[in-house]
Amino acid sequence: MQPEFESTSPELMLAFYRRLYPFKSLFQWLNQGQAPSKLFSNREFAFTLPGDVYLRYHSFDTMDDLKKQIVKLNPSRFEIGAIYSAKPRDKKTVRPTAFVPQQRELVFDIDMTDYDSVRTCCSGKGICKRCWGFISSAVIVLDTALRDQFGFKHLLWVYSGRRGIHCWVSDQEAMTLTDEQRKAIMGWLEVVKGGKEMHKKVNVRMPASRSLHPALEGAVGRVSGVFSELVLEDQECFQHEDGWRTLLELIPDKAVQSTLREQWEEDPERSSSKKWEDCRRQLKKVEQSGGKQAALLRAALEDVILQYLYPRLDAEVSKHRNHLLKAPFCVHPGTGRICVPVDPQHVKEFNPETVPTLGQLLEELNDPTLIEGEHHSDWQKTSLRPYVEMFDQYINKLMSEARANNKVSRAGPKLEF
Repeated sequence: MQPEFESTSPELMLAFYRRLYPFKSLFQWLNQGQAPSKLFSNREFAFTLPGDVYLRYHSFDTMDDLKKQIVKLNPSRFEIGAIYSAKPRDKKTVRPTAFVPQQRELVFDIDMTDYDSVRTCCSGKGICKRCWGFISSAVIVLDTALRDQFGFKHLLWVYSGRRGIHCWVSDQEAMTLTDEQRKAIMGWLEVVKGGKEMHKKVNVRMPASRSLHPALEGAVGRVSGVFSELVLEDQECFQHEDGWRTLLELIPDKAVQSTLREQWEEDPERSSSKKWEDCRRQLKKVEQSGGKQAALLRAALEDVILQYLYPRLDAEVSKHRNHLLKAPFCVHPGTGRICVPVDPQHVKEFNPETVPTLGQLLEELNDPTLIEGEHHSDWQKTSLRPYVEMFDQYINKLMSEARANNKVSRAGPKLEF
């Protein structure tokens, strides 16, 4: 296991920016093409400098300009914002009404902190391969929803460097969404709501016994296996008293609640899997007796699965075009880990504890025997290589579609006689 904290001194950061950061790839991603355009030149960049100095409304005409400024400032991190109607660096010289956000990727932020009430292996800033299962489940559900329900294709998932993950949606339809449209999408996707004082955080049925929407029903089907493996077996979310009392609060039938409480108080070491089977057994009894509560109880158990495994989203990140989000491949100052892309098809295998760190990469850079082969950029000599190549594959598909759309736009509408 890598150390939780690793040196991210200014000297190491400067070496990283000069030799390893994939500026060319970043430019092509944001610009969606080779020739500089307003997608890049009117884009806001913000920098965090040592001492918590925060600089906003920077913009650059070319990739080289961006790199020169980053090498000069040597920020601990930098963030990417919206594409404005004017260049952000000219903000003070243009009328306020002439400086408005026009485009922005649709972005999502999932943070492990929001799962602290359900995970049992780590807490606070800690994260391990085991509790990463909550994040991977959220990625599987959200990635499917964005592709199947909204038709988006260009989704970039990026590990945050410590305990979360970001999603950037770069489809043209996503880029041009208004703030109101983004709020509407969030309103549809935000299923788990409520603070620590609320036991039941999923309220998606009216009445409470009604069947789930097919999209949510599909989500339950996709994560039901994960629920058994992660929530019941690995995390043992219901084994201890706090956990099973929370579960009881989510069961609407008072008689069933009472029966289960007595059973579990008599057997305090009963596993989570057995407790869940107890719940299902009670459901069968209610169904066999023809009780009216059967549909309500069945719905409640489905809602439990959603509450534990459906994505817990930071809604404010997604609602506004002017929101800034940390750039891919930044270095997390607390862990030294790089914010690397994650393949959603293999998110379950991803292990945050094995992500390359700043110190590791610079050591590899000075070890000519570590990685063989022809190299055109310094990052190709390090374990950062597969992540940059994954990023470039994503960018190639994005630019290919952008070129096709531009050809259609230049050709104009087809005339029929």
